[in-house]
Amino acid sequence: MNIFRLAGDTTHLISVLILLLKIYSTKSCSGISLKTQELYVMVFVARYLDLFTDFISLYNSVMKVVFITSSIAIVWCMRRHPLVRRSYDKDQDTFRHYFLVAASFVLALIFHDKFTFKEVLWAFSIYLEAVAILPQLVLLQRSGNVDNLTGQYVLFLGAYRVFYILNWIYRYFTEKNYTRWISWIAGIVQSALYADFFYYYFISWKNNSKLQLPA
Repeated sequence: MNIFRLAGDTTHLISVLILLLKIYSTKSCSGISLKTQELYVMVFVARYLDLFTDFISLYNSVMKVVFITSSIAIVWCMRRHPLVRRSYDKDQDTFRHYFLVAASFVLALIFHDKFTFKEVLWAFSIYLEAVAILPQLVLLQRSGNVDNLTGQYVLFLGAYRVFYILNWIYRYFTEKNYTRWISWIAGIVQSALYADFFYYYFISWKNNSKLQLPA
């Protein structure tokens, strides 16, 4: 554990809490991509299967349970909650996310640390997480205006990945034989996808104006 890892986990948790707050307080999921949330369910379930076999620490186990259960709860609300599901914009959220799933799985079969069930699923989760935000970003571009909670959700989600990259850099220089090239490459790709959003978020903050993304 180091300060960058802790900051990454904290910003990730904050992003989830913001999204849950938006859904709970407004009874709306307007501006939220169900497809991105479904991808995150697959990411966390695939990555944290070791929850039932390996114990690392109480902190680690709690965080895994939180991310799995919260992602499932968000998808359930968007699909089943009688009020929340009415606000879901299915016509705008049309990104073909199953292509991302298929591509990530193929990459995991080809590029992995070890050809074992757990390691292939771990690699799959890393590749899929790198692109899971794409349906959300496309939805925000199509809708134009972004409400404050949705903007903050995406901001903290992107910040989580930036802090994790700093965590990997720190560990590379402080731990012997530390290499996670799959995570490094996927993390750089994921951060690059947020670059455009970060830019427009900064412009809106600087001008004290509503966040708008170009179509």
